[in-house]
Amino acid sequence: MKKVVAYLTVGYPDKNFTLDLIAQLSEHIDILELGVPFSDPVADGEIIEKANGLALQNGIKFQDVLEIATKTQIPNYLMGYFNSFYNQNINTLIPQLEKNQINGLIIPDLPFEESSAYKKLFTKHSRDLIPFIAPTDDENRIKQILENEKSRFIYLVAYAGITGSGKSEVLDEVIANIRRYSNQELFIGFGVNEKTAKEKAKNVDGVIVGTAFIKTLLNEKLSHSEKISQIVQSAKNIKSLINE
Repeated sequence: MKKVVAYLTVGYPDKNFTLDLIAQLSEHIDILELGVPFSDPVADGEIIEKANGLALQNGIKFQDVLEIATKTQIPNYLMGYFNSFYNQNINTLIPQLEKNQINGLIIPDLPFEESSAYKKLFTKHSRDLIPFIAPTDDENRIKQILENEKSRFIYLVAYAGITGSGKSEVLDEVIANIRRYSNQELFIGFGVNEKTAKEKAKNVDGVIVGTAFIKTLLNEKLSHSEKISQIVQSAKNIKSLINE
């Protein structure tokens, strides 16, 4: 069965809301990305950027993200920008992830060449540093990134650019190259919503949904319970669509 990975910006509108949302959403998704709010999320579009800014305005701290992660009952990853993790001292953070049952980190602005310096630390503590593959990566580059890669899944970026822009790319060759060098689960992110999920899920093992959920999160016309209900229903719909 194909999987749904959900990205949520932690702490907007507050910690308790995030915990309530996770509790109800977890039944309908397979993996959770806990978005660490950051002031300059360069890979994200204006919707997630806005949620990041509002969470920071509300005083969310890195320790709040860790606290929420420890209360999560499904596999979860911290998704954020390198500066957020660097400021926590990665040498002490990775052991803390292991202690708190956090599966690993997803860092979109950490190039493969620089990530190599931290691989031994992640391996030592059985945590994942999720690799990214872009549609612009050729076979040699994909082989280099995935050689000896043991993380739970691979993050395939659906298009070059930022999240939520709705672009599309022909990915058949990229996917074939990934399959040639890895048997890890392959999830596709960027631009996934109820309208696009079925098509994007072809030839991969699941989808990563972020902007579509955060757009509902930011809709101030909805009550807290309505936001949760709509996000949960959307996740259920996407799960059904990609497994038809």
